[in-house]
Amino acid sequence: MTVQLSAVVLAHNEARHLPDCLATLQWVDELIVLDSYSTDGTAQIAEAAGATVVQRPFVNFGTQRQAALEMAQGDWLLFVDADERVPASLIAEIQRTLATKPHEDGWWIPRRNYFWGHALQASGWWPDHQLRLLRRANAHYDLTQHVHEVATLAGAAGYLTEPMLHLNYDSWREFWRKQQRYAEHEGYKLAERGLRWKPRNMLLQPLRAFHRRFVTWQGWRDGPIGLQLALAMAWWEGVAYWELRRVEREKREGI
Repeated sequence: MTVQLSAVVLAHNEARHLPDCLATLQWVDELIVLDSYSTDGTAQIAEAAGATVVQRPFVNFGTQRQAALEMAQGDWLLFVDADERVPASLIAEIQRTLATKPHEDGWWIPRRNYFWGHALQASGWWPDHQLRLLRRANAHYDLTQHVHEVATLAGAAGYLTEPMLHLNYDSWREFWRKQQRYAEHEGYKLAERGLRWKPRNMLLQPLRAFHRRFVTWQGWRDGPIGLQLALAMAWWEGVAYWELRRVEREKREGI
C-alpha cells in the first residue's frame, strides 16, 4: 500500500498534550511519535492512539527531525509538535493540496499561537509561518541546529492559508523556562554571525526588541497580553546578549 502522507510528533514527557494532538492526526496514512525516552507514559499514550513509537536519544532538534525524515514512509511528511493541533479546516486544505500533485517541495503553514487562552493577532506571533509539510525525498535538516530548525528544500515552497493551532504556554513559569533555553542557544548563533558583546547592547537591544514587538509588529492589538509579551521578549533579548558574553568568555578560556 502506498503511503502518501506521514505525520511525525517529536516528544519528551508530553503526556499532558499528546492525547489531544494525536486525536487531530488520525486521518494520516502513517503516524509516528519519535520519543526521547519519556518517563511519564508518553509512549503508552501514543501506542494507544495507534501511533508507531520510535525511541531515540535527543541530541538537538535538527538531528531529531532528520531522523524522522529518514524513518517515515510517506511521500509527504507533516511535522506536528505535541502542543499543536491540526483543525478540520487545515486537514481539508492539506488533502486538497496533495490531491493536485503539486510541484512544490514544501508548504509553510500559518500557526495561531495561544497564550493563556488568548489567540494572538499580532506581536510578531501571527501568522508565524512554519515549514512543516515536506516532500520527504527533497528535504533535509541541518544537523547542527539546536532549536527553531527549518528544513532545506531542493525546490520551491508554497503557503497554505488555514492555521495550525499552537497551545504553547500554560504559565509564565513554562514561558521563562523555555525562553531561557532558547536564549542560551541564541548566544551561540549571535557568535556564529560574528557579533561581539558590548555593554551598551544590554540596554539598547531590549529597547529595540520592545519597540519592534509592541509598535512595529503592533503588539498593542493584543492588549495586556501583547504588552506583557513585548516586555518578556525584551528581557529575552537581554539574556541572549548576556549569553553571547558567556560564549565569548568560553572561547577565550578554551572551555
